[in-house]
Amino acid sequence: MKTSETPPTPGLTILGESPFARTPAGRLKARIATAFPGHDTLVTVPGIHVTQRQAFLDHLDEQKHARGEPALTKAERDREWGLAVDLIIVEGAIQIRPDPNNMPLAFLADEMLQRLIAKHRIRFLGVLNERVREAIKRRGELWRITPLPKTPEEMGAMIESSRIGIGGREIYYYGELTGTRYLTFQEFQGLGRLEDAELRSHLGEIFRHLGRRNAAGNPELALFGTGPGISRADFTRIDLHALDSAGLREAYDGILAKFRAAVKPALLRDDPESFEWKNAMVAALIGRENELVTGGGLLGLSAEFFMQIEWLPGGRMEEGELMLDPVLEVAEAGGGPGENLRDQKSRKFILNFVREYGDLEFVNVGRVIGSLSRRAAMPGRRGVYIAALKQRQNPAEIVTIIRLQKQGVREYLEQGLSLLDAMISAEEYTEYILDRRLGCRQLGMNLPLRVTAKKISERYVPPKGAGYPIWTPYFEREYIRGIATDKLPPALFESREFAARCAHLLGQAAAPNIIVGRCDRTGSPLFDDGDEVMILDAVGMPEDIVVADHTGTFNDYACPLAEFTVKYALPVTRRRSFLPDPAGFARAYCAAFEDRLQRIQEDYRRRRKAFDSLFLHLPAQEPGSFAYRWKRALARLDETSPTALADLVRGNIER
Repeated sequence: MKTSETPPTPGLTILGESPFARTPAGRLKARIATAFPGHDTLVTVPGIHVTQRQAFLDHLDEQKHARGEPALTKAERDREWGLAVDLIIVEGAIQIRPDPNNMPLAFLADEMLQRLIAKHRIRFLGVLNERVREAIKRRGELWRITPLPKTPEEMGAMIESSRIGIGGREIYYYGELTGTRYLTFQEFQGLGRLEDAELRSHLGEIFRHLGRRNAAGNPELALFGTGPGISRADFTRIDLHALDSAGLREAYDGILAKFRAAVKPALLRDDPESFEWKNAMVAALIGRENELVTGGGLLGLSAEFFMQIEWLPGGRMEEGELMLDPVLEVAEAGGGPGENLRDQKSRKFILNFVREYGDLEFVNVGRVIGSLSRRAAMPGRRGVYIAALKQRQNPAEIVTIIRLQKQGVREYLEQGLSLLDAMISAEEYTEYILDRRLGCRQLGMNLPLRVTAKKISERYVPPKGAGYPIWTPYFEREYIRGIATDKLPPALFESREFAARCAHLLGQAAAPNIIVGRCDRTGSPLFDDGDEVMILDAVGMPEDIVVADHTGTFNDYACPLAEFTVKYALPVTRRRSFLPDPAGFARAYCAAFEDRLQRIQEDYRRRRKAFDSLFLHLPAQEPGSFAYRWKRALARLDETSPTALADLVRGNIER
């Protein structure tokens, strides 16, 4: 097979055109490519990965023939075939689809491509493959894994950008993660409008690739959304070359009828606005044809937590020395990488981890770009990060959440305070947050066991004058492995045991939440809206609820608790439509709420001095100091009737 050679990058041969060459209409000429890192060769000739491999082997044979050497043996061809790496070309980037069983080969391809384009423009596919993630994570490069779509808009964009052809029109949807092209009924139906020659050509293309497997073992071509009513045999039994025009149309119409009968009605038309069609297509493109990919599933920080992270350049330790990703330095200097990588805080977090853990193997830091919470964003700084790190002597990975303090030195400076006053105010606010946390734990709220206050340095540039360093406070805690209660899939509640346990735990968690007056700035109670994380046991049943963040606690410390009971009915009423026993769920919730409230009140009355004296060392001036809030919250608890409060919640649920 003859190939054209593009003038090579020094040390790199390209068979075909430049990977980012465009048609007159401005579209990329090549959507796929194949790397042969052992030969420093990139193949972009039109076709599929299989034909690109064949083109490379033919190229090697031509070179050997020119040197008067014998052609490759079958064993040599098989060996070279196995040392190829599949690539996907997208706008401005090349994506590597690695073989999970041969990650070193993928990294060699990465090094080869870096001689052609900048490192930040080379990404890895395979977010759903644990071996791929693990290998890249150990290099401190999770930021280089192409994420899955996180919003309905991103899902739509993924589908639109997946359109691809083989040798003719772009009639397929290409799954970059699997290498499978999907042919929908609508696209196949559209072939009927073509002239005979083009129709015959496209049918031949479909016939040739149906049933063929790519290097990853996945189908090269599949019919989208079909059941058992149609198979490859329905295509291959037809001899296209022996048919005249009438016979061609008759054969095509017969396959079209079988295709239509095999597809669910909702998938007959390509409709990105259809929830069912869009989700089914995304599921197919990411290799999850038999799973429902829902907006909630992609947006939640639970099983799909990885998809909500925008990973940043990390680092790894080699022979005791910290090796920061070189891209980090380029990004901070305002060089090639995009704005999403220019986050100087990630370097500071990494350095703090290295100082704290002396035997680290790797560190990955990412920004959390989604939110578990239903509530509107509160004012102040709200940056949240995640860090994944590992010590060499510890087999377990450490995953922590980093949350910037809402009011730090920068925020107080922006309010007009002097540097000294801003630093003092920031320290006082840190103490206030930690005091609230202690108060919550004293009153029975189940918070993460360990939270550490730390600092990083940043540069503050005022509107006028030169910039100077400031120290930004943040809090670090262990990541809670569970599901936010408001993101629990309705299907789980089909189990009566699951529903009963969930109701009991929600009722228990609601009691300390109402006691500490957890509200937003408008006074509206905050509960069951994203910060409460359900821990499931080994068989998937509710085991515990941990409150990940105590935001809003003690915002209200004066109103009678009875005024909050309407909102505390919502954990029951918003789930009523999918509960197998709504009345039983309500009874379990209210009983647990009353019981837990009663026990906290009894504990306070039995050990009143321990509670009352907990914050005596703080000034209790009115209004709003924490010692004052604490005193008022305890007085409110003492005068509240748990039974009467639970009855009000019951009444609101019934109404």
